[in-house]
Amino acid sequence: MGRLDDIDLKVNPEPRAACLLLLDTSGSMDGARIAELQEGLRVLQNDLLQDSLAQKRVEIGIVTFGDTVRVVQDFVTAQELQVPSLAAGGNTPLGGALRRGLELLRGRKEDFKRNKINYYRPWVMLVTDGAPTDEWQAAAAELAAEEDRDGVVVFAIGVEEADFAVLRQISRKREPMRLKGLQFRELFLWLSKSQKSVSGSRPGEKAQIPAPTGWGEIPT
Repeated sequence: MGRLDDIDLKVNPEPRAACLLLLDTSGSMDGARIAELQEGLRVLQNDLLQDSLAQKRVEIGIVTFGDTVRVVQDFVTAQELQVPSLAAGGNTPLGGALRRGLELLRGRKEDFKRNKINYYRPWVMLVTDGAPTDEWQAAAAELAAEEDRDGVVVFAIGVEEADFAVLRQISRKREPMRLKGLQFRELFLWLSKSQKSVSGSRPGEKAQIPAPTGWGEIPT
């Protein structure tokens, strides 16, 4: 019997666009923030399912960090995605989330290579409303090195009082964006449209990504 990941890739040999979500679920995200974040994930799944190609090619993996770092969803297509029930609490172990996310992403790339599946450059999208409570600099440097090798595309989204000085050390090639209010639904709709564009192109081809209008702004 082969590995479950290998079986899935043999059943669906389409090229893959992996998108890793690193989501802050610390105590400061409690209330409306965590509720809107969870609703944003539902919007992401529902919108991807409207595209017959994206639903087979885009894979979503989710790592949360609040008190502890948890892989709440390994990489799966939109059809298989189980939107997790998010709960806020604890500190903000952002460094641990970066490290665990990179491990997860590298493992998925190995799955693709082993099964001879073409894949697009994976996206990493970090969403946080605070500052790290653990050591994060080494993991940020490791992520930056991965991006320098064209191994990932990194986006950082700050919610309200997020530490943008830290986010600029994580997203070094793109200015971090500040979420307007709690427009998580609009953010994840943009992410879905972006992944549709990526997955509709050829691997290695430059896709046209929509502008982040409506939901985000560059902090001053």
